[in-house]
Amino acid sequence: MNEKTAPEKFTFQAEIKKLLDLLSHSLYQNREIAIRELISNASDALDKYRFLSLTDESLKDEQPLEIRLEPDKENRVLAICDNGVGMTHDELIENIGTIAHSGSLDFLKNAQGDEKEEVSLIGKFGVGFYSAFMLADKVEVLTRSCREETGWKWESDGSGDFTIEPQEDIGRGTSIRLHLRKDLDEYTQDTRLKYILNKYSTFVPYPIKLGEELVNDQKPIWIEPKTQLTQEQYDGFYQYLAHNGEESARWHLHLSSDSPFQFHAILYCPQTNLELMGFGRTEHGISLCAKRILVQNDNRDLLPEYLRFLYGLVDSADLPLNISRESLQDNTVFRKIKKVLTKRVLSHLASMAKDDEDKYLEFYRQFGSALREGIGTDFENRDTLAKLLRFPSSRGTSENELVSLEDYLEKADENQKQIYYLGGNDFHTISRNPNLEIFRKKGIEVFYLPDPMDEIVLSNLAKFEEFDIVSIDSAEVKLPGDEKAEADSDEKEDDKKEEQEALSPEFEKVLSLFTDELKDDVESVTKSDRLTDSPCCLVMPEGAISSQLQKVLSMNNKDFPTSKRILEINPDAELIKRLCTLSSNADQHAFIKQCGRQLFWNASLMTGIATSPEEITSNIQSMMEELAQKRSPIIT
Repeated sequence: MNEKTAPEKFTFQAEIKKLLDLLSHSLYQNREIAIRELISNASDALDKYRFLSLTDESLKDEQPLEIRLEPDKENRVLAICDNGVGMTHDELIENIGTIAHSGSLDFLKNAQGDEKEEVSLIGKFGVGFYSAFMLADKVEVLTRSCREETGWKWESDGSGDFTIEPQEDIGRGTSIRLHLRKDLDEYTQDTRLKYILNKYSTFVPYPIKLGEELVNDQKPIWIEPKTQLTQEQYDGFYQYLAHNGEESARWHLHLSSDSPFQFHAILYCPQTNLELMGFGRTEHGISLCAKRILVQNDNRDLLPEYLRFLYGLVDSADLPLNISRESLQDNTVFRKIKKVLTKRVLSHLASMAKDDEDKYLEFYRQFGSALREGIGTDFENRDTLAKLLRFPSSRGTSENELVSLEDYLEKADENQKQIYYLGGNDFHTISRNPNLEIFRKKGIEVFYLPDPMDEIVLSNLAKFEEFDIVSIDSAEVKLPGDEKAEADSDEKEDDKKEEQEALSPEFEKVLSLFTDELKDDVESVTKSDRLTDSPCCLVMPEGAISSQLQKVLSMNNKDFPTSKRILEINPDAELIKRLCTLSSNADQHAFIKQCGRQLFWNASLMTGIATSPEEITSNIQSMMEELAQKRSPIIT
């Protein structure tokens, strides 16, 4: 190129403008993480180049892969350079001019207006490059793709626009030149830069040079004997892998195997589950190495999806360097490593739950929402996972007191054949559900499930150690010692007929009037054997899913067919007794029906799935007016 080509001018995507404004106005105090992010990006570029060179002979050369920091104190410029894959003209626009990952938008939404937002979250949402504007008032990117002869210069002051122009005499790779802000001369000082590199980038798998000095000479700790490693080394490696600002992990596993296949691995559980903080589904993976060389830094297939919250690295000499993501799925060694890792993690959690229940519960409150997903996907480890589940129950006083299925059975009645649960809007609403009355009377524990996902999990599990898992608002409930419930279906029908024959005529009339009023809303109206105080409750017929689960499914699908429920009436309740005394008077039948309608709505409210608030309000007002009229003195 003999003639100078005028720079092309582009405008940042709107979201990028907001992000640059956020970063350039010093939202964060810990600006040094910008160096960490740019080093991480350089490492990624080297990874990509090495992977391409494994499959394309034309890209191989003898030049060692490395990262260099070149501070220029006089001009107040810091350059971070790599000889990795580089970028083309279009890649500069795609990778820097627009937000390619939705996570960046998540970061922006969560960071704006929050001065206390963790700066360490920057790297989690694909916005690492833009952290350069925390240090610089102008950024230049000099880059040449490994597949092109022409280089490019990208430049921006972070105000909303950037330019791109051709650049000659550029080697393969990328150099990011930070024109530092006036108060940030420290980022050209060797001492300060060494401190930052040792803090964040010790375990980057490529040489990092400051001038001619090699800064990161740390050995790969995953191949070192556990007895020779300190907690500080484990913590340092965790910080390198996670970039989440936590000084240490909740726990870690250092695993090694030599037979029948060889691998080394370190897995970390973070302190905090970002999914609970509203940052969306965790998307990071496990770093995969073959013969100590990084093959993939975000492999999401080495662990099942329900363990996605773990960070770590796996290194195996039995995997080929040039293996692709697609061929990994068919690689026998890879599948066996995944199986071993999964079982070792679950074994560790089982040991923790046995040896230190409080520590396990702290873990479960953070990551149980992910762990429980394995019940529906990992059938090989389903029994192990079931033992790791925890739920609130009627034994506790809040949803923070969690109970295991094994612990539940240890305290169960010796004649008990089922595990009972009940779903609802929240812990205290569930505790007031009339279906619980017979269970309280008999001292039977019931799991409370305010989280609908827990109900889906237990419905999916269906059984635990030969015990059926049932919702107590189901007609399939069998109470311990209930001989009638143990009878076969024919005997149950005979019992039901005998029971109906034994009912008083007055109670039968009340049931008949209720049935006539509610025939379009319920499957049937029957006498209840499960109530002790409340006048009525709603029960799901056999084969139907629970009320709470129907509510959840219908919220997501307006066309979801909901089952009609059975309205059970307690003949010993004071209200029902009074209605029975009125049943012989035909003039009172309309009032009894009105009461039946209101009782149905009341029961629906208790299950959290009531509809027609206008009708409920109107009915209550009408009954109040009638009562007030009877109690008021005659006005003349």
